[in-house]
Parts: sequence; C-alpha cells; structure tokens
Amino acid sequence: MALLSVLDLATVTAGSSTTEALEQATLLAKAAESFGFNRFWVAEHHGMAAVASSAPAVLLAHIAAHTDRIRLGAGGVMLPNHAPLVIAEQFGTLEALHRGRIDLGLGRAPGTDPATARALGRGNAESFPDDVVELLSYFADVAPVKAIPGAGDHPEVWLLGSSTYSAQLAAYLGLPFSFAYHFAPDLVDQALSIYRQQFRPSTYLAAPYSMVAVTTLCAETNDKADYLAGPLRLSTLLLRTGRPAPMASPETVAERGFSDDEAALLRQATASHIVGDPTKVADGLAELSKRTHVDEIMVSTRAFALRDRMQSLELTAAATGTGSRVLRSA
Repeated sequence: MALLSVLDLATVTAGSSTTEALEQATLLAKAAESFGFNRFWVAEHHGMAAVASSAPAVLLAHIAAHTDRIRLGAGGVMLPNHAPLVIAEQFGTLEALHRGRIDLGLGRAPGTDPATARALGRGNAESFPDDVVELLSYFADVAPVKAIPGAGDHPEVWLLGSSTYSAQLAAYLGLPFSFAYHFAPDLVDQALSIYRQQFRPSTYLAAPYSMVAVTTLCAETNDKADYLAGPLRLSTLLLRTGRPAPMASPETVAERGFSDDEAALLRQATASHIVGDPTKVADGLAELSKRTHVDEIMVSTRAFALRDRMQSLELTAAATGTGSRVLRSA
C-alpha cells in the first residue's frame, strides 16, 4: 500500500467565514499529523467562494507553526500566476524556517476563471517549462539573481498535472510527479506510464517517484458517508455549471435533491470518488494503489463539518494501517 497524504482547500462552508476556514485547515493538518499521514498540501485557487487557500505560502507558514513533523506543501502553486523569483523567496523562507518539511508542487493552470486570471496579471502557461527551470536555478543558487531566502534553501519540488504534459516535463527534469486523478481520472494510466518511461535521473531523484490525488470520504457506514458526500456533490455541480458557492450543509443538499440531468452529470464527475465505510475506502485505496503503482496517494476529503473531515481521516488511517506504519518506521 502506498503512503497516504492529505490535500486540503480550506473549505468555506455556508454561514462561515474565511477566518473559520483557515483555522479549520490548521486543525485538520494537526489531526492529519497525529493520524500518521505523510504530507499535508493546500491548493492555490482564486475567486472560488468555497475555497480559502488562495495564498498557499501564507497559509503554510501558519500551519507549519502549529505542527511538528508532517511535511507541508502547496499542491500546488500555479506558477503562471507568479514571477519564479517571488515563489523561490516565499518557499525558500518556508524551508529556512521549517527545514526538511516543505514541498513545492507546481501547476501550469491558472487555478481560476479567465477574468480572475487576467486580474492576476501574468497567466502565461506557454512559458511554464522555462519558469520551472528558472525557479530551480534560484534554489540551486546558479541564477544571475540571488534569491534570499531561496538560494540553498531548497524545498522538495514536485510537478503536478491532469494531463500528460507535466508528466513529460517531470520526467525530463527528474522531478517527482503528482497526478490529479481526483478530477481527471481518464488520463492517469497514460500520464504515469509516460513519466516512468521517460524519466531521467537527476540531482533531485535517482528514480521516478509518483503520487495520485483522489477524493475520499469515510464514515462509520456507507449510508452516512453517502449522506455526508452530498455537499461535495453539490459543490461539484455548481462549479461545473459556473455557479460556485460556499459549501452547503448535508441537510440543505438532502432537501434540495438533484434532477435527473444533474444526477447524470454527477455520476460522471464523481465516478473516481471513494466514499463509504472504512472497509470500502480501504479497499478502494488499495485497488488504486495496485492499479497505479504510485509511491503515495493524496486523499482530498471535503465535508461540511470539520468533525466529519477529521473523522474521515482518522477512520481512513486506521483502516489502512497508516498510523501504525509510520510508527513502525520512526
């Protein structure tokens, strides 16, 4: 079984604030650490009413100050939105403060809608390979301009992708690769195959190292898990139809229901989700691990209440032996 890690979006729920969402992300990271998960990543998104993790470096600094051992990272920073030097300085600072615990996952998409991407002011995805190389040069201290912090303060750099593009680039640069199976499951086998076949050893990695992200929700029973997954399904529907909103409660979703057309859309959009009791979730993760042969699986667990997110992680860790595995290897 692959190592397990956690992806979080600092979920904003109906009736709550971004302050509460960020506080809950911090509490969830502390819980993930106590349950034995390997990493806790937050993702950069902009202009989404249900997501408060628009500034990963800032949020990670806060989370790092409230945790001790778990690796922390961006999953990811959308590099086309930023000058590589700025990201080198931000994550160089994090690495200098929390040495050996910081990851920097890099994505090529803007992580938002076209209007917000224009407001961010950069958004040139075509220069992504050059920007990645430039960013790496700051950490390696071989760039004409020195990043301080950054030069010699080298977080673990990953490439993220939902297609074969970043798989090829990760292989070429010899970097670890994480695939977004949670929203682009159809290309996972092809992307991982390309990454492994084309991988070139580097100063960062001697052999390929891969991870997939998957949406999971675990509860005591299958019925309860299905009920708690209602808000995520509604959020998925609203996002797919251009109507993002704070995450609704499961009671609200149950009262609302879904039309036949909406249900059909959701069956396709959530086909890769692993939702159920501990046995079902553990079996689903084991099957995904066996299918993909990845080194790690990153679970994205979004539920309305923090207690349900925490319980989902706790039940998942117990069912998969995550905590005991970490303790045995310590």
